[in-house]
Amino acid sequence: MEIKRDILWRVYLCFLGIVVLSVIVLGRALYIQDVEGNYWRSKSDSLHTRIVNLDADRGTIYSEDGSMLSTSIPYFNIYIDFGAEGLQEKNGKRFRENVDSLSISLAGLFQDQSSQAYKKMLQEGFRKKDRYFLLRKDISFQQYKQLRDFPLVRQGRNKSGFIADVKSKRLNPFGLLANRTIGLARENAQNVGLERTYDSLLRGETGKRLVRFISGGVAVPVEGYEVEPENGKDLITTLDVNIQDIAENALLKTMIENEAEHGTCIVMEVATGKIKAMANLGKRGEGEYWEDLNYAIRASEPGSTFKLATLLAALEDKKIDIGSHVNLETGVWKVNGRTVYDSEKHNRTDVTVQQAFELSSNVGMAKLAMTYYAKNPMQYIDHLKRLRLNEFSGIGLVGETQPVIKSPRSKTWSATSLPWMAFGYEVLVSPLQTLMVYNAVANNGKMMKPYLVEEVRKGGLTVSENHPEVLEEKICGEATLKQLKTCLEGVVVNGTGKTLQSPYYRFAGKTGTALVANGSHGYSDHIYQSSFAGYFPAEKPAYSCIVVIKNKSHAVKYYGAAVAGPVFREIADKLFAIQAQEVPAKSVSLLMKDSTAFYYTGTAKDVRTVFDRLKVPYQDSVKENVWANVQAAENFDPVLQRREMAANMMPDLQGMGLKDALFLLEEMKLKVLVKGTGKVKTQSIEAGKPVVNNQTIVLALN
Repeated sequence: MEIKRDILWRVYLCFLGIVVLSVIVLGRALYIQDVEGNYWRSKSDSLHTRIVNLDADRGTIYSEDGSMLSTSIPYFNIYIDFGAEGLQEKNGKRFRENVDSLSISLAGLFQDQSSQAYKKMLQEGFRKKDRYFLLRKDISFQQYKQLRDFPLVRQGRNKSGFIADVKSKRLNPFGLLANRTIGLARENAQNVGLERTYDSLLRGETGKRLVRFISGGVAVPVEGYEVEPENGKDLITTLDVNIQDIAENALLKTMIENEAEHGTCIVMEVATGKIKAMANLGKRGEGEYWEDLNYAIRASEPGSTFKLATLLAALEDKKIDIGSHVNLETGVWKVNGRTVYDSEKHNRTDVTVQQAFELSSNVGMAKLAMTYYAKNPMQYIDHLKRLRLNEFSGIGLVGETQPVIKSPRSKTWSATSLPWMAFGYEVLVSPLQTLMVYNAVANNGKMMKPYLVEEVRKGGLTVSENHPEVLEEKICGEATLKQLKTCLEGVVVNGTGKTLQSPYYRFAGKTGTALVANGSHGYSDHIYQSSFAGYFPAEKPAYSCIVVIKNKSHAVKYYGAAVAGPVFREIADKLFAIQAQEVPAKSVSLLMKDSTAFYYTGTAKDVRTVFDRLKVPYQDSVKENVWANVQAAENFDPVLQRREMAANMMPDLQGMGLKDALFLLEEMKLKVLVKGTGKVKTQSIEAGKPVVNNQTIVLALN
């Protein structure tokens, strides 16, 4: 019995010891976890190192004149390590001494809450010894510069605990302008436009850095273990900001007026193939327009602008000349079981080929194709291939869709394919491809490769550059070319585009109106694609341009001349005014280099005020407040002379400051384009000429 009791006593004692030990272990574990947890976790984190990537600064995309089209802007996420030794030493003395002034500064900078709210938030983070406290996200560089001078923050990272995590955001300074062509550099979505096509050049080379992690995941660089990133290269594009703005505004205005679905406009420099503007607008659900897709490089049925290719083929093969005759059958012609209709009703029968082209007759073009190519369609199709209508444009933008030019070997070839192709159906080409053909005609038969990127630069130095590239030296013979130009000018003078002609210069082009299918609804919704392609000035083409607009269902206006034509005309008007070279120069504007000679124009009151303040002696022959000239040469006092301003007549603006010139011209309801700075040196409308409302004048300043 005694032995049993002795054994039980020992068992109980051991059990009690195990219980006590378990309680001690458990208590210690809880103490370490809850009381010393942050300390030991930070110790653990400090043992962790890792190689992280350092993103390079993405390259900038510029316009031809050096304007930024897309660039990276730094943004900062601001964190605070409240466990930093500098904050915690002396029981947080540094924090307590600065928290009030810091809170006031933060409230003044961000203006989103009171200084008391900031103080409470900072004190709560300090009490918890939060090692990765998020103070603010996405602050700008200007805000960050101010923040660095705030109380406590200016003492440095170790003493303040402030950590700046730098991020970069892609910014298009001009907003909508050429947005789809330039593209967007997005973190979580696929890039588009130039940003995508040239991504490998723009993004640069990623660097490497060895970091040690402290509590909360904050990464601290390890000194001496870093490979710097190589920043991205810059792109200099061929785009002209002013031309892009003109094209985009003209397109937008017409699309809003007609409630169109989407549209595109391209302006190309004739001699080089440089794309000076590429505007793309699509309708959003709420009725606004945005650059949603690059319609300029998406293939569709072109309609009547394609007739130029048909006419070229027949002329080049010597089947016809533009004086040959064709019967339009009053605009209705049956062929192989289907009926060809002219888009506009007429009663014309026997006309010349030129007249058929000017009238944009589907019947006329279909008859030419069937008469001369029905037995050998490939002869016609070979011309289309020589015009590169079956190939990508070569512009190099990702997203360009495949063009389709049928042949008798195609599965969808039928007995009516040839006549329908002749007026722009049963083929798929992009607006850019169509423009290349018109540009080649304007360029005396030389087809240029379109391009958007002129140079690639690194650190301001040119790495590579693109030059004008000829795709076809001659798309046709001289005789054909001359007749094509005659027909294109005839469209604007006598044909479907005659409402568009300008009294100041000649341009050439072709209207287009194509009925397009609407998915399962087919053609029953009466959706038309309006287009106009051409070049200007006709006698010495500087630019070619195409406008393509897809209208809404059952639109009131849908003909190419009524919808796309006015966009072309507005662009041509403004560019012609800007490029005007023959500006009358008068001796009065040829200022002497001698600084003692001058010539100014303004109101007599303003001139007197300036001379009186400067105490300059002068002679006043005006005596009242009217427009006046003032001029002087060496050894002579300046003399005020009256300047006459007749109603509806262009005044002599030479020597005027821009403010006075704008005031005067806008009072006359004229549109003013300005080049340069200083005083008016030349004007595009000669003094004394009659003017009308909304007429455009270009002022060159000295």
